[in-house]
Amino acid sequence: MSERLIGFIGLGNMGGRMARRLVDAGIGVLGFDPNAPAVTAAGAEPVESIAEVVGKTEIVLMSLPDSKVVTKVVEGEGGALANARSGQIIVDLSTSSASTTRRLAARFAEKGVSYLDAGISGGAAAAEVGALTLMVGGEEAALVRLDDVFAPIAKTVVLMGGSGAGHTTKLLNNFLNAVSLSATAEVMVAGKKAGLDLHRLLEVINASSGVNFATLNRFPRIVDGDYLEGGLTSKLMTKDVVLYTDLLHELGVASLNTSGPMASFGLATALGYGDVISNRVVDAIGDVSGGIRLHQA
Repeated sequence: MSERLIGFIGLGNMGGRMARRLVDAGIGVLGFDPNAPAVTAAGAEPVESIAEVVGKTEIVLMSLPDSKVVTKVVEGEGGALANARSGQIIVDLSTSSASTTRRLAARFAEKGVSYLDAGISGGAAAAEVGALTLMVGGEEAALVRLDDVFAPIAKTVVLMGGSGAGHTTKLLNNFLNAVSLSATAEVMVAGKKAGLDLHRLLEVINASSGVNFATLNRFPRIVDGDYLEGGLTSKLMTKDVVLYTDLLHELGVASLNTSGPMASFGLATALGYGDVISNRVVDAIGDVSGGIRLHQA
């Protein structure tokens, strides 16, 4: 085990990949996840409780599904807050509500603990190679202490401001991701039904004003049947759009463009694609458009 030891709570789809990057970089990881095999699969040393992770490490990373789970892990019986001690740094890598993040940060601050929110972007592919983007909220001095921890995980780390700023930025980014993915899926189904060559359609879009992340990085592979499995699911994408809508309500900003992705990813979930990668939204739209698939089976 490395002399440097950090804790990791939540070693699922993204957390497991990040933990593996740390282990491969020679950083020891104590891991806890309800699915115990996920911990060993990531190369981490399994422990039996959240309390043990927090009690044995100075830096703890959390990668969890949503704010409700984060709150339970932090404030529940035997949770991170009860076992935290002065001088520790706890980082929430989840996509969480900024208001919840600020409340938890204030509680940790009472114990002398730095609580950072670090939204991540790049998906499973970037996590595999340590090329994630981290958008961070919290104390700059605490972030500096994480340089060697984030180095194996992220290519870009940006301090966005105080507590909650990282998660706010993540929600804004994820909404644009949801819009571009759902809208591009719809366009590609239409292109298929119109009899267009989808590779040529993407070539034109990517050289034109409709270009976006989905047309550049997702659909060139999806049209050949590679859905890039392992990334954000349709259920989680819907959750992120709901959090974005709540954020805009708090800010007093009109949310005029949420209906499209909400309908698209809601449809995907209703048709059985909720627990697979959100790129499958194109199949859901295809299902209700005459059983269309972009690729030949």
